[in-house]
Amino acid sequence: MYEFAVTPAVTSIRRRGVEIADVTPESLGFELELESGDRIIKVNGRTVRDYLDFRFQTAGETDLMIEVRKASGDDWELQIERGEDEDFGLSFEQIVPRQCANECIFCFCKGNPEDARPSLFIRDEDIRLSFLYGNYTTLTSLTDDELQRIIEQRLTPQYVSVHATDLKVRAYLLGVDEKRADIRGKLKALLDAGIEIHAQVVLCPEINDGVVLEQTIRDLAAEYPRISSVAIVPLGLTRYNTDSRLTAVTPEFCRKTIDQVTKLQRELRKRLGTNFAFLGDEIYIMAAEPLPPMSHYRDFPQIENGVGMVRTFLKQFDTATRKKVPPGRQRGTVCTGKVFYPYLKDSVQRLGMALKVVPVESQFWGPGIGVAGLLTGSDFVSALRGKVHGDFVVLPSESMIGDDYLFLDDLKLADVERELGVEVLPSGYSAGDFVERMRARG
Repeated sequence: MYEFAVTPAVTSIRRRGVEIADVTPESLGFELELESGDRIIKVNGRTVRDYLDFRFQTAGETDLMIEVRKASGDDWELQIERGEDEDFGLSFEQIVPRQCANECIFCFCKGNPEDARPSLFIRDEDIRLSFLYGNYTTLTSLTDDELQRIIEQRLTPQYVSVHATDLKVRAYLLGVDEKRADIRGKLKALLDAGIEIHAQVVLCPEINDGVVLEQTIRDLAAEYPRISSVAIVPLGLTRYNTDSRLTAVTPEFCRKTIDQVTKLQRELRKRLGTNFAFLGDEIYIMAAEPLPPMSHYRDFPQIENGVGMVRTFLKQFDTATRKKVPPGRQRGTVCTGKVFYPYLKDSVQRLGMALKVVPVESQFWGPGIGVAGLLTGSDFVSALRGKVHGDFVVLPSESMIGDDYLFLDDLKLADVERELGVEVLPSGYSAGDFVERMRARG
């Protein structure tokens, strides 16, 4: 496996090539006698660093020379002729993320308890994960080789944490010097090469709000449509964030931000045909303001960043409940974070089932964290022990990962079930999933 060094920002290959994790039976890879544990080193003389390299270097190629280091230690050279669309049937090891070298004053990793699982302290700054999963990078450590890789392999779109176009403010937020914070040349190279950019601003009161925020939006909008959107999401503070430079987001701050950005959105909509700048759902919820309609979000370019996610759920819920079904008799408890609670409660009531919706607040990180995706198994146990309504509990799937449903505190769904003494179910990742699962319980 290989990983990127943090300082200096260069790659350091610890093991050559990319390891094969699995081979599909009867596939081309199977016929070539490739096996789990083998490593592909080169394709047509070009070094393979990860599965993105392999995919790019084999795409559309019918004549291939592949160098393989077998798990046994033997070196093979495979001369291959294949159909243009013939798949190798190979799956590969996961990408080891490049680590971030910034010292962002608002970094959520600084808000973890000291005994949190090690993976929660990983700060990735990886253009590959940006392309694959929409992870945000600051581009401060982007090397010339990585820049050319994005362009050559068309790793588009890229998601970039800009935070502020005012260079002094950006450097302050990232905890780096202004030279390192200045990514204008890198952005221009990407944009000129046709790489689509989605930008992000983590909004920190008294630092990059107000005049700085307006400048940031205007500067980024000047590059539309090459920069397609900017998401503005609020700073999140846990009980472990003690940096005196940070000020908590308040409802009044959210209302002022909505007023400011709404005026800019009207202007941009007239000029560009899009709102371009989108506020995270949490800002509207904290301000106790209505969510914008579906049409506000265009094609929901940053929904995974919590921009338009609630509105999408409500729309999906409406669609899923058009078919009337007699209410079931089973009673159950449905949990969510305090941020989403009012919307889920209203939606669940429309099902006509004996379900109680419970808002859960984080004990793990502190009361400032109220989104479902950051709730832990112990949070749910603390909120529900001795208070379960009915015969089953539904927990948000966003709180868990993997086939064994692992929470951020390393408890599993089965652990929570054992603690509560009732059946515990994951909600599913869409309103449709949730409605079908509840109807099945009826």
